Amino acid sequence: MNRFLMFMSLCAVVCCTSCGSHKEEEKEEETKFLVTSALKKDTLVTRKYVCQIHSVSHIELRALERGYLEKIFVDEGQVLRKGQPMFQIMPMLYKAELQKVQAEANLAEIEFQNTKALADSNVVSKNELAMAKAKFDKAKAELSLAQVHLGFTSISAPFNGIMDHFQVRLGSLVEEGDLLTTLSDNSKMWVYFNVPEAEYLEYKAAVKKDSLMKVGLLMANDKMFKYPGIVETIEADFNNETGNIAFRATFPNPDALLRHGETGSVIVTAPLNDAIIIPQKATFEILEKKYVFVVTKDNVVSQREITIAAELPDIYIVKDGLKADEKILLEGIRKVTNNEKIEFEYEEPAKVIANLRVYAE
Repeated sequence: MNRFLMFMSLCAVVCCTSCGSHKEEEKEEETKFLVTSALKKDTLVTRKYVCQIHSVSHIELRALERGYLEKIFVDEGQVLRKGQPMFQIMPMLYKAELQKVQAEANLAEIEFQNTKALADSNVVSKNELAMAKAKFDKAKAELSLAQVHLGFTSISAPFNGIMDHFQVRLGSLVEEGDLLTTLSDNSKMWVYFNVPEAEYLEYKAAVKKDSLMKVGLLMANDKMFKYPGIVETIEADFNNETGNIAFRATFPNPDALLRHGETGSVIVTAPLNDAIIIPQKATFEILEKKYVFVVTKDNVVSQREITIAAELPDIYIVKDGLKADEKILLEGIRKVTNNEKIEFEYEEPAKVIANLRVYAE
């Protein structure tokens, strides 16, 4: 019996020792962290800028004369051709005025011709002939002015475009200068976006003389516009309040998909040489600043702030704070504290980046 008890006690000790050994091994395995380095390579950086989309020509059509709106020849949203009639303001008063000055001009012409005949026969003086000529010229000028006023009662499209909604209705009394509608030429679109000063300087350094930067357009439905645009114009001055400068890209619009007033995002893709690339999951944030844990030669993790140059899906491109040959903690960021010594396994950065959802080309 005693022997049996001693045997059981020995088994219990062995079991306890074995369990303790397994727990220590598990603990060692749990405290082994995964470490990698930044990947240094040439890549493409994609930047996104909120933009405003404008028609290449967008104008207001206003009444040039006072009167009742007698006819509307077009409809809202209609595609118009240059010279197509749009509105007719009641022209009766201006027709009567034209007839009156036409008659006065005819009378002045007859008087001038008669005075000229008399002057040729030396019956009247040259001064009388000059006065008749001046009266005739004045009548012709008044006739031209009346014709212009009558022409103002008929409003036609100044260019090919799409008409907006009516601001007045048929029969309305319109005053001179009243807004009737707007007209947009959407054959090409001007897309405006603001660029920070640092990125403007990068652009100017990268773009060769006489070459134009190509850009894409991400529409409001998160789909890319199928035609690329080119940056043709940069404003002269920076905005002192925002530190930005306005760019203008021109996009063709053969399908008339884009309209004046739309919004979207301009997509700019630029090459970046010797970029320092790290996975986003290797970083953490404190008070809107990005940090990584750098692993020193003594296997100690040291918290360090980094500056992000660009953000791509799953990866960051580091501007400052990290070198390509420095090791960083990849997993277990929340399990360590600053200046803690760790054990780790190292994984090549190319393998780490390749296993992310999107690889940096």
